[in-house]
Amino acid sequence: MRSTLTEVSELPPQSVGALSEQLSAELISFRRDLHRNPELGRQEFRTTAAVKARLEQAGLEPRTLPGGTGLICDIGATDPDRPRLALRGDLDALPIPDTKQVEYRSTVPGRAHACGHDVHTTVTLGAGLLLADLERAGRLPRPVRLIFQPAEEVMPGGALDVIKAEALDGVGRILAVHCDPKVEVGRIGLRQGAITSAVDKLELSMDGAGGHTARPHLTTDLVMAAAKMATELPAVLARRVDPRSGLSVVWGRIEAGHACNVIPQHAELEGTVRCLELDAWRDAPDLIHEVIDQIAGMYRAKWELTYHRGVPPVVNEHDSTELLRDAMTARYGAHSVEDTEQSLGGEDFSWYLEQVPGALARLGVRPVGDTAKRDLHQGDFDVDEGAIKVGVELFTSAALLA
Repeated sequence: MRSTLTEVSELPPQSVGALSEQLSAELISFRRDLHRNPELGRQEFRTTAAVKARLEQAGLEPRTLPGGTGLICDIGATDPDRPRLALRGDLDALPIPDTKQVEYRSTVPGRAHACGHDVHTTVTLGAGLLLADLERAGRLPRPVRLIFQPAEEVMPGGALDVIKAEALDGVGRILAVHCDPKVEVGRIGLRQGAITSAVDKLELSMDGAGGHTARPHLTTDLVMAAAKMATELPAVLARRVDPRSGLSVVWGRIEAGHACNVIPQHAELEGTVRCLELDAWRDAPDLIHEVIDQIAGMYRAKWELTYHRGVPPVVNEHDSTELLRDAMTARYGAHSVEDTEQSLGGEDFSWYLEQVPGALARLGVRPVGDTAKRDLHQGDFDVDEGAIKVGVELFTSAALLA
């Protein structure tokens, strides 16, 4: 049975607000250390070790995942009548240079925490430290599992590694946050239902008899075929799928030929498939194969498609979304929660929601009064570090309300 907002707000100040304030400087320092030392997916050995050491210092017993990166840590005894609440933070950085001029700038060339995973990790760690104190004081109503996940940026995502390691066993609900530079610090964005998009990757190769551009009728004109594929595949899909599903193919690379008067024998296209609706995403591979075959056939081109399944949409479950809303309201008031739109970005948190109910909140990281337009996956990405305390208190309050 869930606690009431009044009960949470009446906890001793040391329990949440004041205790998180005591940790604030340490957590900012921890986040900056991760920011200086970013690691790519399934290479997060230093990050894993740092999190593990701090949890052990707090008297907890974290367990490293198979493969040596990522870990889980339980707070509170297993209770078959009270499934655990899981809190997820992701560890990995991106293969892009850090272009900021700050003292905690990345020291690793071509690597940067440009998506805020250093913040997600720090928030999950900080919440774990607070919840461990509350559990020792007998104030934790439900056992909690911290999940520090590797390789969120690597399709189809390290969440599948976590699930394979049976880290969801005994978990009844899972929560996560993701930094959002469009949301002001001190606020979160929430949406019931789909909050992100499904994302897959296409690698298409096309082959045929090449030849002289003076005699295209004797060849398989792969440049024309590739051009038609690039334009016609998205166009045909737009007429074969309900437009409300948001299924789209966008190409990022086309390559064919090396001379102006030679029709090549090989062409390549790479792109992404994005989809707003889960059912349409599940049907997409068969439909895309069918349409590619039809277009290639008109030009007598042989083709081979490597369809990399990425991630389904993150579909926030109703009760979990309301739990996050109540938790944020308990600490910061009703004005601190805003509605957010569905994004076309992908997030492998979706794989957890195929197994257990849960929800993801967008954590505001934009400084108050900042009107500049910023986005994720850019070398100058940074956050207002006050968001760490907000995220810690959000997770902690959610655990007390669950």
